[in-house]
Amino acid sequence: MQRLPAQPLLNAVRRRACAGFTLVESAYQPGARMARHGHGPARLSIVLRGGYAEQYERKTRHAAPLTVVLHPPHEAHAVAFGGRGARVLGVELETEWLARLRAAAPVLERPADFRGGPPAWLALRLYDEFRAPDALAPLAAEALLLELLVEVSRRAPTRERTVPRWLARAREILHARAAENLSLTEVAAAVGVHPVHLARAFRQFYGVTAGEYARRVRVERACRALAESDAPLSEIAVAVGFYDQSHFTNVFRRLTRMTPAKFRAHARTR
Repeated sequence: MQRLPAQPLLNAVRRRACAGFTLVESAYQPGARMARHGHGPARLSIVLRGGYAEQYERKTRHAAPLTVVLHPPHEAHAVAFGGRGARVLGVELETEWLARLRAAAPVLERPADFRGGPPAWLALRLYDEFRAPDALAPLAAEALLLELLVEVSRRAPTRERTVPRWLARAREILHARAAENLSLTEVAAAVGVHPVHLARAFRQFYGVTAGEYARRVRVERACRALAESDAPLSEIAVAVGFYDQSHFTNVFRRLTRMTPAKFRAHARTR
């Protein structure tokens, strides 16, 4: 991965160029502010540590750790960093690279943000390759960035189909009670539908099975605990609903492609 010349921007920690995009890791001081300003091409921001409030258009977003923010081309925004400052991995996308993606990923034309889940896990793997010194890191980083853009495109609010109220309620139950060993029959009974109908509709609207959704919620909660606390892995495993640390580690690795210990190290990088 090519190392670019040092930049006058004092908060730049690392900067690497790949084919068609540039990765920039930046650290911001507590309480720092950036006046309203604009950027050219589209870019992604991945919050590794700390957080900030950002004003764009007529909205305000609050970006916490493990938030992936999509900035469309020429977006103007103002940023106020919190009391802990922030460490952010930025992905600057070149015009030619974007042109190849525009038809397949129209999400690049609209602001959006994604908290936790697969976008965050892919972003941390991208950060891992960004820090890797080997010759294959640029190729791996490009593959992960494409995968990340596919994921955010699928999750971005576009022409949404109307989710039935009972199905939205079923998802709320699964989210709130993810640490419990709920059966599909119990959830279906709570919303007044047949379990088979629930299973089919859940996958149709949300893209995963109800069981996989509950596992993802558990892993997302574990990610927050790993990033924000010093609790032992065994304690976190039980708290989020896994029956032991081994089961927790296996599921965590399958979904994030990292061990809990590696995730904690990346989420707490300084």
